[in-house]
Amino acid sequence: MKRKSTATELLSTPKRRKEPEPDYCDAETQKDDHGSAVWPAPLSAMEAARMFLQECAASKSKTLIVPDKDADGLSAGVIIHRTLTALGLPQPLIDVHLLKKGCNIHDESERVAMLSKDPKYIIVVDQGSRSAPPLVASPDAKALIIDHHLSDEFPENTLIVSACHYPPVATSSLLTYEICKSLHPDIASSCDYLCAMGTHGDLGTTLKWKAPFPDMKTTFKMHSKKTINDAVSLVNAPRRTSKFDVGSAWNALLAAKSPKEVVTNPRLLSARAEINEEVERQTHTPPKFSKDGKIAVLRIHSAAQVHPVVATRWAGHLQSKALEIVLVANTGYLPSLVNFSCRIAACARSKDPPVNIIASLKAVAKLDTGDLMKRMGDNFARGHKEASGGIIPTAEFEELMTLMKVGEKPDAVGGEAAKAKKSITPQKNNIMNYFGKK
Repeated sequence: MKRKSTATELLSTPKRRKEPEPDYCDAETQKDDHGSAVWPAPLSAMEAARMFLQECAASKSKTLIVPDKDADGLSAGVIIHRTLTALGLPQPLIDVHLLKKGCNIHDESERVAMLSKDPKYIIVVDQGSRSAPPLVASPDAKALIIDHHLSDEFPENTLIVSACHYPPVATSSLLTYEICKSLHPDIASSCDYLCAMGTHGDLGTTLKWKAPFPDMKTTFKMHSKKTINDAVSLVNAPRRTSKFDVGSAWNALLAAKSPKEVVTNPRLLSARAEINEEVERQTHTPPKFSKDGKIAVLRIHSAAQVHPVVATRWAGHLQSKALEIVLVANTGYLPSLVNFSCRIAACARSKDPPVNIIASLKAVAKLDTGDLMKRMGDNFARGHKEASGGIIPTAEFEELMTLMKVGEKPDAVGGEAAKAKKSITPQKNNIMNYFGKK
C-alpha cells in the first residue's frame, strides 16, 4: 500500500542546488586590441624582462637578487638564480640580499646595504612597490622589479613587470616562471615545483590551476600536492620566528632539487614546530567588532610573525551577515609599532561587489578630519585587495580603531530594540568552538 503524501510534503519546494564557488582562475582576463588575453603581464614588459636577464648573464657582472621573505618571493628568487646560471652567469657573481626584520627595500639602511655589494644588475621580486628614487644610488646599476602587489607607482630608472592589473593576478613566482621558462630548456622542468610552491603559498592549496594558469598535471604527478604544501609551510616558518631567520629558508630552497628535500630540512622543521606552538598560543584571543560589524579585530602580542596566520585561521571560521574583514594586530613584533594583517572572511568571499581590504582600510582612515593618513605613512594598507595590512605607530593604530568604533554596540533598528533585547541569548561562539584544546 502506497503512503499518501502529506500536505507539508506537497507544499514543500525542492532544495536549491548550491552553486559551486568560483575558482580564482575563473576571473575574466583583459584583452588587447587583437582580442588576445593579456596575462600574466603585458607581453612587451615580459619580453623586456627576458632581454634584461639575458644581458645580465652575458655581462658576467655582479648580480644581486632581492627576494621577499615568503614562499612566493623566495621561490621566485630561486627561479631567477637558476635561470641566470643556466644562461651562463657564474654562481660566484650572484649574490642575494635578504631584508632585515621590519624593513622594506626603500629604507635607507637597505639601500645602503644593497649598494655595498656593488651590483651591476639588481633583480627585485615580490617586494611590493611605491614611488621612490632608484633602488641604489649608482648610475651604473640596472634594476628589474617583478611583482604582483597592487601599485601604480615604482622606483625611478627601473624596469617593471607587474601582474597586479591583469586577472587572474599571477603570484610573483608564477610571473617569474612564465618569464624565465622560455629562456632555457631546463627551466620548465627544474623550476615548475617552485612555481607551484610560491603560488600555493599566496593563493592557497585548493587552487584548480585552470587556464590561463599553466597546466601543472605533470608537476603534481612528479611532486604530490601534499609534499609541495608541506614545503610551503616549512619555507614560511623561519621568517615567522622571533629570529626572523629568512636565510635558512633561502639556503634550503636554493640547495634543494625537489620539494622532498625541503620537507626533511632539520632547521625548517624546528622553526615550524616553534611557530605552530606560538600560533596555538595566540589563536584563542577573542575578537571585537567594528560598530557596523564589517571588521573583526583581534589583538595579540608576539615577537613572532604569527599575525597573518591567526588572521587566516579566524577568517575561515568567523561568520556573520555583516562581517567582511578579519584584522589581527600584533603589538609585540616591532617596538612602538603595530603590525597588522587583514584577510577577507570566508563568509564574505562571494560578495558582489567583492570585498577590497585596501579600499576599506583607506575609507576608514579618511573619516579622520586631520592628518592621520599622512602620519600612518606608506606602510599602511599595503599588499593585495584580498590580503592587506600595515605597520603603523601605536598611537595612530588606536586612532584607526576609534574611527572603526571597535567594541561599540550597533544601533538598534527602529522599533526592534525591545524585541531584540528579549531575544538576545548569551553568545556561544568562541574560539574554543573552532579550535579545540590539544
